[in-house]
Amino acid sequence: MDKTYNPQSIEQALYKAWEEKGYFKPSGDSSNGNYSIMIPPPNVTGSLHMGHAFQDTIMDTLIRYQRMKGKNTLWQVGTDHAGIATQMLVERKLEAEEGKSRHDLGRDAFMEKVWEWKNQSGGTITKQLRRMGASVDWDRERFTMDEGLSKAVQEVFVRLYKDNLIYRGKRLVNWDPKLHTAISDLEVENKEKQGSMWHFRYPLAGDALTADGKDYLVVATTRPETMLGDSAVAVHPEDERYASLIGKEIILPLVNRRIPVVADEYVDREFGTGCVKITPAHDFNDYEVGKRHSLPMFNIMTLNADIRATAEVLNTDGSQNTELDNSLPSEYAGMERFAARKAIVEAFDALGLLEKIEPHSLKVPYGDRSGVVIEPLLTDQWYVAVKSLAEPAIKAVEDGDIKFVPQQYENMYFSWMRDIQDWCISRQLWWGHRIPAWYDDAGNVYVGRNEAEVRSENNLSADIALRQDNDVLDTWFSSALWTFSTLGWPENTEDLKLFHPSDVLVTGFDIIFFWVARMIMMTMHFIKDENGKSQVPFKTVYVTGLIRDEQGNKMSKSKGNVLDPLDMIDGIDLESLVQKRTGNMMQPQLAAKIEKSTRKEFAEGIEAHGTDALRFTLAAMASTGRDINWDMKRLDGYRSFCNKLWNASRYVLMNTEEQDCGQAGGEMTLSLADRWIISLFNETVKTFDDHINAFRFDLAANTLYEFTWNQFCDWYLELTKPVLNSGTEAELRGTRHTLVTVLEQLLRLMHPLTPYITETIWHRVKPLAGVEGETLMLMPFPEYQADKVDIEAQADLEWVKQVIVAVRNIRAELNIAPSKPLNALLKDVSEKDAARLNANRTFLASLAKLESITVLAEGEAAPMSTTQLVGEMELLIPMAGLIDVAAEMARIDKQLEKLAQEAGRIEKKLSNEGFVAKAPADVIEKERAKLADYQRDQEKLTEQKAELAKLEA
Repeated sequence: MDKTYNPQSIEQALYKAWEEKGYFKPSGDSSNGNYSIMIPPPNVTGSLHMGHAFQDTIMDTLIRYQRMKGKNTLWQVGTDHAGIATQMLVERKLEAEEGKSRHDLGRDAFMEKVWEWKNQSGGTITKQLRRMGASVDWDRERFTMDEGLSKAVQEVFVRLYKDNLIYRGKRLVNWDPKLHTAISDLEVENKEKQGSMWHFRYPLAGDALTADGKDYLVVATTRPETMLGDSAVAVHPEDERYASLIGKEIILPLVNRRIPVVADEYVDREFGTGCVKITPAHDFNDYEVGKRHSLPMFNIMTLNADIRATAEVLNTDGSQNTELDNSLPSEYAGMERFAARKAIVEAFDALGLLEKIEPHSLKVPYGDRSGVVIEPLLTDQWYVAVKSLAEPAIKAVEDGDIKFVPQQYENMYFSWMRDIQDWCISRQLWWGHRIPAWYDDAGNVYVGRNEAEVRSENNLSADIALRQDNDVLDTWFSSALWTFSTLGWPENTEDLKLFHPSDVLVTGFDIIFFWVARMIMMTMHFIKDENGKSQVPFKTVYVTGLIRDEQGNKMSKSKGNVLDPLDMIDGIDLESLVQKRTGNMMQPQLAAKIEKSTRKEFAEGIEAHGTDALRFTLAAMASTGRDINWDMKRLDGYRSFCNKLWNASRYVLMNTEEQDCGQAGGEMTLSLADRWIISLFNETVKTFDDHINAFRFDLAANTLYEFTWNQFCDWYLELTKPVLNSGTEAELRGTRHTLVTVLEQLLRLMHPLTPYITETIWHRVKPLAGVEGETLMLMPFPEYQADKVDIEAQADLEWVKQVIVAVRNIRAELNIAPSKPLNALLKDVSEKDAARLNANRTFLASLAKLESITVLAEGEAAPMSTTQLVGEMELLIPMAGLIDVAAEMARIDKQLEKLAQEAGRIEKKLSNEGFVAKAPADVIEKERAKLADYQRDQEKLTEQKAELAKLEA
């Protein structure tokens, strides 16, 4: 093996070989069961970020673990077509390269452009998955708009429509005025903004007066432009100030429309004046109030969010209302919404109806793709009626058919599902699954898998013109079918029988509503087992936290704190890192700020760490359900861990290659250290199994680290040296056999987390251990063997370690060179201690560098010594001749002088009444703790000085 561990020299070639040889495919052997995970399909426009790296590490660890457990495993890979993101990307490309819009090309030609882009540039993230070592079955890679998945989407839509679970209606949605489409809540970004609260006077109709004699009500609003569409003013039913006005009317200013005063508990009577304007067509809360009171809905905005010439008036059920006056003030017609806001406020002021304007902080909804303010708008959309679908989905979690890890996320799931609203599934885009609905000239709608089926089922002659709905389905609609559509549904395939339901879904808490819940509903409605019982899509939902930066901030491009996992794998120089973070910045000031921050944080760029170090770091930080603050120091530490394993393996190979390792038979004697490491390894296997099965990847990683670094590398390899240097043939054979077998098994144990380094080393170790196999990933995972757990050997070896550590501590305290032989005295030695001493003198003498070990008789006086306890036994090292007393006394005096200065400084600070009065309590407490530490150190050094003085005397 090379002297230095260099992951860049092994990783990509090794992955290529794995993929070409088909090691990632299901084995086809179901004798030990089947196991499957469906990868959450990343956007085809995306690239690998830390969240992907984190979740993919967890999934790959589970897949590799279960594959080695003998399961027939499938990790299904694929990407999502990402409707809005992809369409925007291609539109920008078209504008930049050809100066054209999609409308210039037309729908069909534009779609050709999107597919062309997808085939050439899409799927970057799947290539990057390979760098993370993801052992997915690439031959099964799916795309949410491939032919098979498109067929599944059509089938689901048609069946739901025929089951009266899909309908078309005019309802309030999040409308993006720039992209001209409805968007989901997940695509809305609420930003804290400093705005205003405008207080308007609404005149009361007739001779109505308020309790305090005023002929108007004051309403407050943060969106003055929407007042043109007000349908009512609401007050709380128990608000005595307005009790007499309930049922009366006001005159809506500017529009001169009479609207009622209604009573509704939605109103907070303690906020503002206790009067709220109700605009059902332009506010989600008002929409609900409007439904409760059967208020008409006045849509005053176009799809551009400009003011209409006349309002669109709708009844509560979405039907057109032709009885009410739909006129709007002509001066605002065609005016952009925020320009209309300014003009309307000026008009109120001119009429003397502007009571006051107050500064007001509020959350403003923005489209995360377009960057414009989202407008609640009444539009015609397709919906899924989800109440009946939600009931069995709720019961599946209540009954434990689906478990959330951590369990606390069940409450989030239940909260949303028990108050679920119908799902708007249509989007006004071109890229996506076009809705399989057709219209005739009379406005009749027909739903079918294709136009031919529609004509056949509805007996429509060829001369009746049909046009297909222009809308496409919400991206979440197709991804809701992911677990079963990827396995060949609607055909009853063998894959569906083998791999559905899947075993684990690894996802973030932020899409429990948008994806997890919808997958459960859709799957349970469409997939049944042989007994007709609804199948769940997965048995466990493992919810991860977010990866944040070192300060706990969410990673974002605008903050310039995004880390690319591939940069940590392969390394990146400072200039390239700065360019990556600032290259596409539109704002020079922001780019300059990010560049300064980057140069400060990464003075020399990021060095290469390799995939295994990154994977191990992510797993080690995966505390259940908690967000993770990224720590580059831990990544450095786990790179060192990989180096440690590499160097330890080189030690094993140097001492076993071309040597007798007992594979051909022969007498074999196992040392105490051999028996101890075999026993400890078996306990480690059990602990690791328990942690993986409990989804405690952090504890599993820590278990591997503790055994590998602290026990195997630091202790066991050292303990083998006395035998390898001077053991008998039988002892040599036993230790060599233990070295290669434990290392080979350890590589198997570590493989799910660190696949590259373990595979590389394993190919060198396997012949020494008498193992045959093409690849480590297909070898059986280590099994816990209770008969190899030797509690007595563990206890004896721990005693040996304690003695060695005690001697090393004394050396460190007295600054005695590790190479200087010492004479040890033992006092209060029990029979057990004596037996352990006699059996392990060679180990102790060699590893603690002891010239002699003498047991003191009871009552025998010991010379001046420094002492350490090992259980109830005392280990003494005579101090005479070991140190230069005068030099040591001078060194201690210098330390005492320095401690006295520091202690004096803090005492002076704490005696200052001004400091104590003004400083925060935690600061004062820290200063007192420092003083206590200094005083403790002074006492300790003074005691050492007194002991040294006895030697000098």
